[in-house]
Amino acid sequence: MRGRLFLAIIMALLIGACQSLNRPEKLPAAQAGAARPALWKVADADTTIYLFGTIHLLPRDFKWMTPAFEKVNRDASELVLEVADMDDPQKTAQAFMSLGIAPDLPPLASRVPAEKQPALETLVGKAGVPPMVLDRLETWAAAITLTGAMMKDLGLSTEDGVERVLLTRFRKAGKPVTGLETSEQQLGYFDALPEEAQRLFLTSLVDEQADMKAEFDKMITAWASGDDKAIAISFDDELRLSKELADVLIRKRNQNWTDWLEKRLDRPGTILVAVGAGHLAGDDSVQRMLAKRGIKSMRVQ
Repeated sequence: MRGRLFLAIIMALLIGACQSLNRPEKLPAAQAGAARPALWKVADADTTIYLFGTIHLLPRDFKWMTPAFEKVNRDASELVLEVADMDDPQKTAQAFMSLGIAPDLPPLASRVPAEKQPALETLVGKAGVPPMVLDRLETWAAAITLTGAMMKDLGLSTEDGVERVLLTRFRKAGKPVTGLETSEQQLGYFDALPEEAQRLFLTSLVDEQADMKAEFDKMITAWASGDDKAIAISFDDELRLSKELADVLIRKRNQNWTDWLEKRLDRPGTILVAVGAGHLAGDDSVQRMLAKRGIKSMRVQ
């Protein structure tokens, strides 16, 4: 199902892009059972790095903290997120406008196959965004704008996502929070995609709008149970449909983060690195890239 491609991209990247969404009014059903998301440890003689796979958007009051993870929170002296400036929505908005608007673009409707245009029109109507605004946006930017409306409708928000919770806790404790990328860099990954890949992204969104809640519920269930194999299936099977999406949004970023982690082991201390769960699952996971360099990671939750 190609909708998983779209959901995988959300989980992989949309921290900065979706952070300005309003808190949703509509709430999904309460979670069933206790959550135990996957947690790994990479360590040498004087450095401990915890790797935690996150979900960037969650329902309000979703319980995912465990005693083991609470201890990691206390022990870690620094939090490292994907995005260094996720608490600066104005900066993100400026980057979005700078990268996402372009002159002389064709109408958005013409950027999906003719048979998909009625479904796109329905999605645009639900989003409440004037078509003339979307027509001025590059295809990736229009897709992200429509994403915002869909996520709100599902009762999901970055305000309740893992990153926001961790950011608030570490800031309150007076511990530093840094990032592996900036929101401008993240949006730049989309902007660098070939138009064909951008249109695949938009078409995936149009195709799966009706089934989005069911698919997202599956992904949250896999994440909450620590089922990295199920998460990997979503990423490996679906991102294989588009080499450009897989290379730009997953593999190259994982490679960059692996470089960073290897260098970080040269400095002593205990840190928590929290990135999208899809980056820590599958054949191209950060852990596998570390293993190829002789650096072992141990599952601790």
